[in-house]
Amino acid sequence: MANAIPGDGGFGIVPVKADNLSPDAVRQPRLLVERIRFQVGVGLLLCIFSPMALRAIYDGVPISDPRILYSGLLGAAALLTGYYAARSMTPFRGATTTTYSVPTITIAFVIAAIVPVFARIDYSRIQMFTHFALSLAFFVLTERAMSRRRRLRFAVIPGGGVNRLPPADKLMLTRLKSPADPILEVDGVIADLDARHQPGWDQAMMRSLLAGVPVYHWRHLAEQFSGTVDVTSISDNSFGTLNPNQFYLRVKQIIDFAAAAILLLVTLPLMLIAAVAIMVETPGGALFRQPRTGHRARSFTMIKFRTMRLPDDPAAAGPDKARDAAITQDEDPRITRVGRFMRKTRIDELPQLINVLRGEMSLIGPRPEAVALTLWYEQELPFYHYRHAIKPGITGWAQVNQGHVAGIDDTRVKLSYDFYYVKYCSLWLDALITARTITTALHRRGAK
Repeated sequence: MANAIPGDGGFGIVPVKADNLSPDAVRQPRLLVERIRFQVGVGLLLCIFSPMALRAIYDGVPISDPRILYSGLLGAAALLTGYYAARSMTPFRGATTTTYSVPTITIAFVIAAIVPVFARIDYSRIQMFTHFALSLAFFVLTERAMSRRRRLRFAVIPGGGVNRLPPADKLMLTRLKSPADPILEVDGVIADLDARHQPGWDQAMMRSLLAGVPVYHWRHLAEQFSGTVDVTSISDNSFGTLNPNQFYLRVKQIIDFAAAAILLLVTLPLMLIAAVAIMVETPGGALFRQPRTGHRARSFTMIKFRTMRLPDDPAAAGPDKARDAAITQDEDPRITRVGRFMRKTRIDELPQLINVLRGEMSLIGPRPEAVALTLWYEQELPFYHYRHAIKPGITGWAQVNQGHVAGIDDTRVKLSYDFYYVKYCSLWLDALITARTITTALHRRGAK
């Protein structure tokens, strides 16, 4: 069960036992073999390190030997890539998982074996094959052990086509009676995302998503467990869910950290010059800190270069004053000359690289709004919090298409861009956003 979210807006799931849940559905202990850390840790130990160590012991070839070391690193990269790719393509743990793990691990090792050819790296083919055979055997046996023991638990939201779910031995379905029912220790929530639900159910789905409990379209689950697609009504099928691509988000997190560290070092001289210019022009510190709404509606402190004159504390005057202060108007008189240049060139955003290194932000994603604005938007715009299903970004799809906005009508359009990014988040979309961000900054467009 995901923990309750302490963030703004009162979103969270409370672990209280409901009358309509059987005791078995309240908690089913997770097996050690089901845990990601166990699978990855033991997999690397048995399938990668052990062959290297045994060769060092029996053949006298040290692990530091380039051929052995490169083979081990390539094998570890292939194991991790294949494992997380299989998990991302298998949203329901227990559903014919070997169908995904065998080809993904095989493809990952084939690619790992091709890389040295182009990079002209000498490696041991026998060792690589050993890593591959052990990895394949380990994950197939692991998934067999999980599938024999575990029954998947889903909470079902009534309405639409959920009554047509096919029977499955590995499923434990709990039908919720009202939107207020707590969702306990489940693998996900099932709903007909095309149906019109009674009031409250859409908010219940949003609470689940923000708490880390995935929401699936009923057809998606039925296809995963049956291995078939209903061809009698193929136009009604949904091939996605409300959840972003978890595999890519994990890869993206690694890319974000590495890129942010490099960018921080490269831009450090520019940031020092900017800080001095800010403090010379107006009194006060160079950095501006503000509570923003981030991943899963949790608040965090975002860091930017200060581009405005220091104001009085708007929070002391009430929420309306704080909200107005958080909105940047056209030709806002509070913006300094140095600040206006930094906004146009996006230099003021550079300190947010620290937020990326902290894990609070991503390089690309929906822009984080001030907490005061979030509280306002969530009252005016249905499902506003869906944009918080992924980490906020320094730049994003809405920024390169629309620029800076603050009013309700403009924010509604911005939200449609944010939802598009959450749904289609990918390496190719991020590459497009990066290119357009650079172009926008060079032409000094989109900022206020």
